[in-house]
Amino acid sequence: MKKRLQNLGAAVPFLFVILSVAEVPSLFAQNRAPIPDASVETKDAVTIKGKRVPYTASAGTQPVWDENGQPIASLFYVYYERSDVSDRTTRPLVVSFNGGPGAASCWMHLGYTGPKRVLIDSEGYPVQPYGIQDNPNSILDVADIVYVEPVNTGFSRMLSDTIDKKKFFGVNADIKYLAGWLNTFVGRKNRWSSPKYLVGESYGTNRVSGLALELQNAQWMYLNGVVLVSPTDLGLPRGTVVDAASFLPYYAATAWFHKKLPTDLQQKDLVDMLPEVETFTINELIPALAKGGYLDPAVRKQLAARVARYAGISEKVVLEHNLMVPANFFWKELLRDQGYTIGRLDSRYLGIDRAATGDRPDYSPEYTSWQHSFTPAINYYLREVLNYKTDLKYFIAGQTRPWSREGADADHTGENLRQAMAQNPYLNVLVQSGYYDGACDYFNAKYDMWHLDPSGKLKDRMDWKGYRSGHMMYLRDDDVVTSNEDIRQFILRTLPKADQPAKY
Repeated sequence: MKKRLQNLGAAVPFLFVILSVAEVPSLFAQNRAPIPDASVETKDAVTIKGKRVPYTASAGTQPVWDENGQPIASLFYVYYERSDVSDRTTRPLVVSFNGGPGAASCWMHLGYTGPKRVLIDSEGYPVQPYGIQDNPNSILDVADIVYVEPVNTGFSRMLSDTIDKKKFFGVNADIKYLAGWLNTFVGRKNRWSSPKYLVGESYGTNRVSGLALELQNAQWMYLNGVVLVSPTDLGLPRGTVVDAASFLPYYAATAWFHKKLPTDLQQKDLVDMLPEVETFTINELIPALAKGGYLDPAVRKQLAARVARYAGISEKVVLEHNLMVPANFFWKELLRDQGYTIGRLDSRYLGIDRAATGDRPDYSPEYTSWQHSFTPAINYYLREVLNYKTDLKYFIAGQTRPWSREGADADHTGENLRQAMAQNPYLNVLVQSGYYDGACDYFNAKYDMWHLDPSGKLKDRMDWKGYRSGHMMYLRDDDVVTSNEDIRQFILRTLPKADQPAKY
């Protein structure tokens, strides 16, 4: 299909009309109950890397069953299948999850890998009219994709208020029911013979890391790859010292972007400047912080000057925080003299607080900007383009609290992924990070990769890529090209040859 722009109300303004419920009762609450098992199909095409890719899009729901075979929840999904491929035995299937927990799948669906992309400017900021456009960088040319909405995200819901939320809202409960759901989905779509990949963003990296092992051990489903987009700590222990020190390379990247570094550092390219900060963090800052209050005062002052130099803030405030500057404070402090705060998930974004004083920003400017773009676009796309009709509210985020991380839900997802890799010689991992992400920062993502397997025997199957943007690196035009290409090449590289067995 010819590339086109689709938007909401381009010709006329959007009007709100208030009607009397008594006069038109049939217009209200017609379809507020979740539909557990139904789908609608549409056909379309997109041009990727100069070639036309026709596809079928299925938007629908599939049940989650309990141990007695009773449906307890309805999960919404959108599945894209390339329609000019007849043999799917070698055609990869990508399963995509966002995070939160509680975040909808719209972010990577309409921002990253899907055949349509939200209408934003070249750096990821909202524009009007809201809408979507074809995504010439989608990975649909090399793999079919399903975007899954866990319970209480998107249009997914529990089927009764009496169902215990603990079946869904916890680290390992989430992994367990999603693995069962994927078993059903793969069977229904006849994809058991296909190579399979999981992509997770943010908390979705915990989800897919845990699923890699759960799918193998409980569903007998083996993967070729896991892509970790802006990963969390994956339950890998760090301790106070490492946790505090490892933010410094991110601080330096952000200070470089906002031109707050000394001239000798500022004049270097970002990726040429950061290795110096990373080396200082590992070899000098972490060992010094380990000494705590017994660190020599003269050494403390020397280190404070170095930290201030790299972070773009004053030596005074570094000393006031005992060399361990909290991220919340950094987001408030870096541009305090200019009257701005900076974003948490993407520190290129600027915010305006009520007062310049304080130790944390009033709000996250990047997150409200993203909701501004994606909420109208996903609702328009699902309801009007994919023709999925429902009166349910599309939950963007925030409907999965409380989320259990204790006891049976303790987070060991990094170790789960290591075990899955050890058991499955075909399984490879790609890590993707934005340099300006302060929530899941790039240096901690490297730390994840370094410490995922202490033996070092799996490191040849892990790779890390960095991008000059934030948590959702794909919102920047330059990075959506390179990050999708990195996934595309990862998939192609990790498809085994016909005569290549899975063995050590």
